[in-house]
Amino acid sequence: MRWTATAILLVFTAPLHAQARPAGRPTVARTAPADGVALLARMHDRYATTWYRTLSFTQTTSQPGRPDAIWYEAGSIPGKLRIDIAPIDSGNAMLYVGDSAYTFARGQLVRSRKDRNLLMTLGFDVYAQPAATTAAQLRAEGMTLGRVRAGTWQGRAIWVVGAAAPGDTTASQFWVDKERLVFVRLIQNVPNPRDSTARPTRLDVEFNKYRPLAGGWIAEAVVIRVNGSVVQTENYADIRANTELDPAIWDTRAYCRPAWVK
Repeated sequence: MRWTATAILLVFTAPLHAQARPAGRPTVARTAPADGVALLARMHDRYATTWYRTLSFTQTTSQPGRPDAIWYEAGSIPGKLRIDIAPIDSGNAMLYVGDSAYTFARGQLVRSRKDRNLLMTLGFDVYAQPAATTAAQLRAEGMTLGRVRAGTWQGRAIWVVGAAAPGDTTASQFWVDKERLVFVRLIQNVPNPRDSTARPTRLDVEFNKYRPLAGGWIAEAVVIRVNGSVVQTENYADIRANTELDPAIWDTRAYCRPAWVK
């Protein structure tokens, strides 16, 4: 699960998500949050004590004109995502740790760069770190948090942060399910880091097919569009929460084969 500015430039090498409270349906806040930070606080407060802290799953990655690929993904919340590309013995992997990304090829570190994963931030980290931290990370990526409006998406009520007018799908924005308080869509205008005068790339990501998981939720399907065209779909299987992960898999200097992948 991963698309950032660098991922768009690499266009297609490599990339975590949302239960109602155990005792019945959650209460839906009827009043709009004062701003995006207030909405982030609602998300955090709803699940801070219940949301899983680790996650692993197998991802089938589909891209137009290419054979499907299998990615093995693991997350430690907040701030860590690892993707191993099958076959596992190839030593090809990507790590997202904090605001940086690391690429391994054949077991060797070949690239490191500044690259925060906003899908991780909005889909997972928001429940495990202060709302102010999440807000700062979003602002650093060009998101505006002062505007919140109500809307509807796939038949469900949502909050939209970053776009004031209904129908505006050009401004950078993110959408949150009003009842579940989980992230469902990101639209981001991503600047070209190689040419500041170039038109930004429009990234549009949907988190779909949510189901309850270990005190939180997980979206089992992801759709990614770039400039209006579908470039990648993801479907998750073998999903496990609160699994024990070897700390060595987060080493950004040396490749470590993930033991959880059999």
